[in-house]
Amino acid sequence: MKFTVKEIKDKEEKEKISKEILYDLPEWFGMPESTEEYVTDSQDKPFLASFYQDEIVGFIVLNTTSPDCADIFVMGIKKKFHRQGAATQLNEEYEKLAKKLGYIYSQVKTVQSGHYKEYDITNSFYTSVGYKELEVFPTLWDEWNPCQIYIKYLGN
Repeated sequence: MKFTVKEIKDKEEKEKISKEILYDLPEWFGMPESTEEYVTDSQDKPFLASFYQDEIVGFIVLNTTSPDCADIFVMGIKKKFHRQGAATQLNEEYEKLAKKLGYIYSQVKTVQSGHYKEYDITNSFYTSVGYKELEVFPTLWDEWNPCQIYIKYLGN
């Protein structure tokens, strides 16, 4: 499949895209309050969306954690497009954007492996695109969701 990635600037379009994708992924985004926070907070951040023909496939949002480090604030790919290269391509475009904006590192926070099969899949994806485990914060979110932080050097 050939996917097209575009930067989205319009807040209403960001909201529409993020809702469509996140609502398709209740195994990862099943808590309505946090999902709504992702939708709302994504509107003011750099936002890339992936399309197949005219259908939305997924999105990724860049957040700033320091002058040198970008953060994957939220990322989602519709289930029917999993394992078809869309996430890898979206991540590549995110990394290009992060470097263009002056970041030399990227990080992502997710649930530590071994707790939920869905997040084991997520963690496998991040390591497959070059992210390395940095640290686990066992109670940052809560005791049932230990926060795993991955980092990646993007280069100068």
